[in-house]
Amino acid sequence: MPLGDIHEALAALPSEATPTASEWKGLSMRWRANLEGRIQRLTRLRDHLDGCIGCGCLSLGVCPLPNPGE
Repeated sequence: MPLGDIHEALAALPSEATPTASEWKGLSMRWRANLEGRIQRLTRLRDHLDGCIGCGCLSLGVCPLPNPGE
């Protein structure tokens, strides 16, 4: 997770007292969906990477691992 995201989340916790279990749970629930999405993308990358190395298809329409930033 980006350090900026972690900093922002921790800054939302109370600074005058130790966060409660409920506050920690709320924090973790906000991160959960993001982490699940990352796990799914990384798993897909891992499972398809060996077919991509050296294939040279250069086709976003065919490649199962398009780069969303390109």
